[in-house]
Amino acid sequence: MAKRSSLFIRIVEGKNLPAKDITGSSDPYCIVKVDHEPIIRTATVWKTLCPFWGEEYQVHLLPTFHSVAFYVMDEDALSRDDVIGKVCLTRDTLATHPKGFSGWAHLTEVDPDEEVQGEIHLRLEVVPGTRACRLRCSVLEARDLAPKDRNGASDPFVRVRYNGRMQETSIVKKSRYPRWNETFEFELEEGAAEALCVEAWDWDLVSRNDFLGKVVFNVQRLRAAQQEEGWFRLQPDQSKSQREEGNLGSLQLEVRLRDEMVLPSDCYQPLVQLLCREVKLGTQSPGQLILLIEETTSTECRQDVATTLLKLFLGQGLAKDFLDLLFQLELGRTSEANTLFRSNSLASKSMESFLKVAGMRYLHGVLGPIIDRVFEEKKYVELDPSKVEVKDVGCSGLHRPQTEAEVLEQSAQTLSAHLRALLSSLSRSVRACPAVVRATFRQLFRRVRERFPSAQDENVPFIAVTSFLCLRFISPAIMAPKLFHLRERHADARTSRTLLLLAKAVQNVGNMDTPASRAKEAWMEPLQPTVRQGVAQLKDFITKLVDIQEKEELDLQWALSLQAPPVKEGPLFIHRTKGKGPLMSSSFKKLHFSLTTEALSFAKTPSSKCVNELNQWLSALRKVSINNTGLLGSYHPGVFRGDKWSCCHQRDKTDLGCDKTRSRVTLQEWNDPLDHDLEAQLIYQHLLGVEATLREKHRQLSAGPEAGPVLTGPGGAPEDPVAQLLQVLQDLREAHRSSPADSPPSEPSRVLELQT
Repeated sequence: MAKRSSLFIRIVEGKNLPAKDITGSSDPYCIVKVDHEPIIRTATVWKTLCPFWGEEYQVHLLPTFHSVAFYVMDEDALSRDDVIGKVCLTRDTLATHPKGFSGWAHLTEVDPDEEVQGEIHLRLEVVPGTRACRLRCSVLEARDLAPKDRNGASDPFVRVRYNGRMQETSIVKKSRYPRWNETFEFELEEGAAEALCVEAWDWDLVSRNDFLGKVVFNVQRLRAAQQEEGWFRLQPDQSKSQREEGNLGSLQLEVRLRDEMVLPSDCYQPLVQLLCREVKLGTQSPGQLILLIEETTSTECRQDVATTLLKLFLGQGLAKDFLDLLFQLELGRTSEANTLFRSNSLASKSMESFLKVAGMRYLHGVLGPIIDRVFEEKKYVELDPSKVEVKDVGCSGLHRPQTEAEVLEQSAQTLSAHLRALLSSLSRSVRACPAVVRATFRQLFRRVRERFPSAQDENVPFIAVTSFLCLRFISPAIMAPKLFHLRERHADARTSRTLLLLAKAVQNVGNMDTPASRAKEAWMEPLQPTVRQGVAQLKDFITKLVDIQEKEELDLQWALSLQAPPVKEGPLFIHRTKGKGPLMSSSFKKLHFSLTTEALSFAKTPSSKCVNELNQWLSALRKVSINNTGLLGSYHPGVFRGDKWSCCHQRDKTDLGCDKTRSRVTLQEWNDPLDHDLEAQLIYQHLLGVEATLREKHRQLSAGPEAGPVLTGPGGAPEDPVAQLLQVLQDLREAHRSSPADSPPSEPSRVLELQT
């Protein structure tokens, strides 16, 4: 059994930030660090003191992490970026919020004495003496210390303090992984101080030494233990008085910690097989476990449950069958065609997740060029007469401002051109659409047509497809391209308005230009000719999309499976750090890489679109190597130059690494490999939370007047799927109780430390 930890992070917005530029504004962005390792950088929002990001991330990380910190920065083009403030949430704080931390948090000042990181290796002993016992402290080495100098390293030394006496190690130049192997002794006297303090410092020639962190030990406990050795995490100096909060602004966050103990795969097989059998039987199943899961799932967690189920069945090759079952269940309880798939049902949420998992690369191919054109042109576009601002448009001729009518006409032409380009791209993309997506849409189209066969409902099957393809996939991606990885940065106000109007036009096309859709915003009328033409194009596209034959689909799926899809494509920035302090600026050298599950290649010129940042590359590299059985537990972050390693100054080229490998810190993305055991564990946890409701449902079904046909198991004994599910949950509960957890990575002992 292995423990898996993950963080859901949503960086919503900031407010009342201080002005850092001479214009009285700022260009804020956020950096997220887990135990001082940068893992996320949001987009920059230009010229604002109240930025909105709305960015979401899922981070997989070691269960032993200590804290997650959010730094708000001000981007500067000509100088080093300014630090505005930070919010730090410890693991203990997150553990006290089972449903997650959500709300506004005040930014606090970033104090260099609190920005400590790394660990120190110590051996502590109480040695008997003729007159009195002696306390022996051996300072062995340290790793991952904070870089305090411009060269990206430090010149560390250690001070050991006890009972008014202080002793120091030698200084190790230019290293964040120093080795000292020096021993100090202190006489233990009755009534003397009960605290031993070990402090790490960065030596500076011309300025004051920089604090690197400390560890404080309880000597009384050490007397009882006699000896202790291990790696101890360096702690900040918390002796300073707390600063006032509120004058640096606030950050709105949603952060949820999830710890899961994942059992071996065979433990989950009964649960997976039971759910798969229900999906294969479809609506013929008397128990209808999927329906029970939907009925017992609250609105707030329905998206998580839908995504988890979708991934589980995708891994079993049953995604299309699972979605088809949900389609049938929703169609069975829908009487009005105009309400079909309009609610946040399990079917709607599952289909949204399905399109993001299976159709994101397709979306990039269809929509990417149009989004790029909108961002590059930066044209002023407005159709609502009440919002037209002529002064923002410029001049159409010599010293003659455009009139409102000209602005509206030009805007309609621009939007019509973008809409025609999008629909044309979509019409040509039938073959590019993933086979499993086409098969799912074909099944949806067929089910809806069977449910609403009359001539007056001839558009309903088309609207059912477009309700997902256009309204829940393409339109949201147009309005927020950053969140769908179509752009690296958020749009400015002008571009955002253009994207919003284009998304509205796409929604009107997706609604098949119904009178109700037209009546909502009459000022969209100038686009009606293009919308009507688009409806015809979209219906033709859907007709071709759902007309692909099954054999042709399977052949295409086989051809796609022979290719090694890229995990990441784009630029990788090789950087050299410069500056001083915990948040240093860097100079970058740009190379263009392509990473697949089979190879890593690079060139000096770009071969693909720029869509990645450094932390995403590192995350992708870790994911590719995560199943490598020979993965090192430690490594050398430096190079072997001359006769020693540049990081730790060891002389032997084959010496063990000096820094821990962070192979398990990864960002979850839409193209990640499926983790079948984790998905099964998440389903088990959800079902465990609603077990009482399931038992009540089972009691009601058992006592009902209609028993219906029952499944028969081995030996012809009748089997009740709900009863089976409850038994599977009980077996998994027992498996969790009896299975010992894997030992976590070595953690420094805490028994001797003082909580300061």
